[in-house]
This record gives sequence, C-alpha cells and structure tokens, in this order.
Amino acid sequence: MSERVLLIGVYGMELVECGGALAANVAAGGESHAALMLCGERMQRDVAQAAQILDVQLQFLNFHNGYVGVDEDHKRALVRVIRTVRPSIVVTQDPEHSLADLDPDRRPAMTLILEALSLASRGFAADDGLEPHPVPTVYYMTPSRPNCVINIAPYWNKKVAAMDALESQLEFSGRHWSEAMKPEDLEALVPGYADLGSDVERGRAVHRALDRAVHIYHGIGHHGHFAFAEAYRREGDFHLDTLIA
Repeated sequence: MSERVLLIGVYGMELVECGGALAANVAAGGESHAALMLCGERMQRDVAQAAQILDVQLQFLNFHNGYVGVDEDHKRALVRVIRTVRPSIVVTQDPEHSLADLDPDRRPAMTLILEALSLASRGFAADDGLEPHPVPTVYYMTPSRPNCVINIAPYWNKKVAAMDALESQLEFSGRHWSEAMKPEDLEALVPGYADLGSDVERGRAVHRALDRAVHIYHGIGHHGHFAFAEAYRREGDFHLDTLIA
C-alpha cells in the first residue's frame, strides 16, 4: 500500500536524517513530502539538492529563527500544509528529545506541530478553503526511545549523497568539531583528518563516520535484521489483526 508521507521539520538537515525512510516510501510507490520551518538561503539551496536526490517534494515555510510561536499565524501555516498534502503518515521531531535540546525554537516548534496536527482535522481556520484532514499515524524521528526501525540499506548511497549535498552544514560541522574535539580523537575517528583541506571536507568525513556508526547500530549492530536502519518511535499503539513475527 502506497503512503503519502509528510516530514514536518524544524531544520534542514532533518530531511536527510529521515532520508532513508522517505526514499523507501517513494520506491514503494508512495509520495514523500517535507515542510521545513527554519532554513537559511544558502541551506535552502543545499536542501533542495538533497530533496532531489531523495525524490522528496519540498517546501520551505520561512519561519524566523528565535520567533517560532504557538500563535494563530504559525498554526495556520502548518495546518495549511497538512490539509494540502493530506498525508497518511507524518514524521516529525521527538517531543522527549526536543524538550532538552538546546537548539533554539525546538520546544515551541514541538508544541506548534502537535497543535497543528490536532487542529488540522477540526474547524480551525475553516476560511482557508481546504477540507479538514485527520492524521492517523505519527512517527517521531531520532527518538530517545525508539520502538521501530526502517531498513534503509537499499537507499544508503542516496542518503550519503544527500548529506554530501548539505555543504553549508558540512562546513559548520567541520569547523565545530575541529574546535570542540581533541586532534588525536578526530584522527582516531577519521584517519588523516589533519590533512583534510577544508571545513567542508572535514565535516563530510566526520558525518560519514558518525552516520555510518549510528545507522549500523540501529541495524545489525543492535541485533537487528538490517545492515543500516533509521530509528523511529510510532505514536500510540500498533493495531494488528494478528501477531506478526
């Protein structure tokens, strides 16, 4: 059964963090969409390239850093996205993780997302001309307590290529890790790190090592059946006609 999946993301890199699941849904005949709240001009160019690699239909909401709020305008913007895309599945950030995350806007964004998911099926903003739409299934990405994993081994190369496209993120990461970590630790993580010529190259090398480790851990490294896996937490109970193996 094909699904229409909508990622409601706060920052641009979340598109790639969920890239395996989004690409898998497209390969199964579904549609994968992403709506991103906060994404600067340079990052938007990079994320648009990543979305093309992953076959994701992308839109930027152009909210303002530090000013995301649970007010009518922000609610209307998200409700409009949900009613337009009409997803059967929404993927978004984990409420538990976002609570203590020191990235700005994550906490109000989480409340905003949950409010919008609730309001999209009700009479709120009925003047938008769009039919209400209930979202039956929600998955939280990179959760503190996952309860399912997705096989992304067939889409691993796409996910890596999509991450490579985020040059502004790679540049930031390379500069951050060079300042935050000891040179010998970086060398242990990425042999030859000191010889890499730019922050972009350094960020790419560490992200590749980190992403590979994380996704192997959630796959075969966690006594799983998949070589590489993305972890999610499905909201609510699983409703099954019979037990599944």
